[in-house]
Amino acid sequence: MCDFISWIEKDKQVIFLTGNDVFNTKAGRELQKYCGSVSDLVGHGAIRHYYGGFEGGIEKECTNFSNPNNFPLEIVKAIKSGRMKGLGVSLDLLNPKGKTEYDKIKQSALAKYKKIEQPALTEHNKIIQSALAEYRKIVRTASAKYRTIERSAFAKYEKIEQPASAEYKKIEQPASAEYNKIVQSASAKYEKIRQSAYAEYEKIEQPALTEYEKIVQSAFWRLFSNKKNRNPLWA
Repeated sequence: MCDFISWIEKDKQVIFLTGNDVFNTKAGRELQKYCGSVSDLVGHGAIRHYYGGFEGGIEKECTNFSNPNNFPLEIVKAIKSGRMKGLGVSLDLLNPKGKTEYDKIKQSALAKYKKIEQPALTEHNKIIQSALAEYRKIVRTASAKYRTIERSAFAKYEKIEQPASAEYKKIEQPASAEYNKIVQSASAKYEKIRQSAYAEYEKIEQPALTEYEKIVQSAFWRLFSNKKNRNPLWA
């Protein structure tokens, strides 16, 4: 998880990424694959990767947007011109009117996302619970079988004492191995179902989340583009 906004100061230059760099260039599309997560696109590693993996410089970041003086002039200009669109948002950039409007849009988008995500999550949990119940059933049965064999072997051992130790192990160890084999098989089966269920959930949830983030990002920067919605310090 990286901070919006991060930058690197080197050789009297301020090196950072804009939304245009990330979303509208070949290097930016490659960077998205490299990072995987949208939150990592604003990190120092992403900046270095985009610009060829250079070394050195002073890594800086700031999440306090209440005053533009907290940022280098180059970044202030990029924010004001809307070139950071898609990389993050900060309500400190908006005035109360803008915040209210943004919250309305965000809540609407969130409700739409939840409408898609919740049924998918319910189905996912249903599959997981069923698989977990089956796994526990197998483990309980295997455990009961093992305990029965183990107690019988130990009873024989107690009757004959020391000479029966080898006999006890002869009975108990294969039973223990069989128990572990059953449990591991059941665990592998459960894990396979769990991963499949989660992959199915992600297929539904991820596009919905992407659409939600796209809506709120677009809404924020659209509102910020209107100076009437801006924090006066960012006007």
